[in-house]
Amino acid sequence: MTKKILIATSNPGKLRDFAGAAKAYGIETACIPGFSSLPAVVEDGLTFEANARKKAEAYSRYAPGEIVLADDSGLEVDALAGAPGVHSARYAAPDLHNKEPHEADANTDDDANNARLLRELKNIPLSKRTGRFVCVLAAARDGKTLATFRGTAEGIILDAPRGVNGFGYDPLFYFPQIGKTFAELSAEEKAGYSHRGKAFEKLLGWCENSQECVTDQR
Repeated sequence: MTKKILIATSNPGKLRDFAGAAKAYGIETACIPGFSSLPAVVEDGLTFEANARKKAEAYSRYAPGEIVLADDSGLEVDALAGAPGVHSARYAAPDLHNKEPHEADANTDDDANNARLLRELKNIPLSKRTGRFVCVLAAARDGKTLATFRGTAEGIILDAPRGVNGFGYDPLFYFPQIGKTFAELSAEEKAGYSHRGKAFEKLLGWCENSQECVTDQR
């Protein structure tokens, strides 16, 4: 009997993060088969949880009987009143498409998002560049959310990128506890500190206790 969770994403960075977090627990993670051909879910929720639930419920209908996990995550910067927040993946839309992030049809490039963030924080001293990564995971089966899990990681936004691993805002997110950015960590190392790793650890505890995600792989 093997525990398996299907991940509703085609983002290679997220898939690496989930695999890194699951490895220590003997959990198998995989992308939903044929995920790239499935209709996209419009992420118009006002909160991370709303978007995560919407995606998990919609995509779980394409994998009957399976646990499907979807996440919504992003960066909240205190000096920017919590921006980019739920619009983290489309933060550069005004620069690239002359649209507000909530009006964009697709995510914007990581480098462009980082460039806008640095521009918005120009002249803000390091001591006031505090922020956090937030991740909410939703586990669903057959169109119904079973549980949600929230994880956060507090850090400081640097004025220049460091590291070549990770994705998104990882090169700018300095984690004081270890003196490195998330982009300077391997997927396994990042899982021990990241918002996604913390949320996933909560999910794994729920999974072990509830037996909800046990599937027969013999």
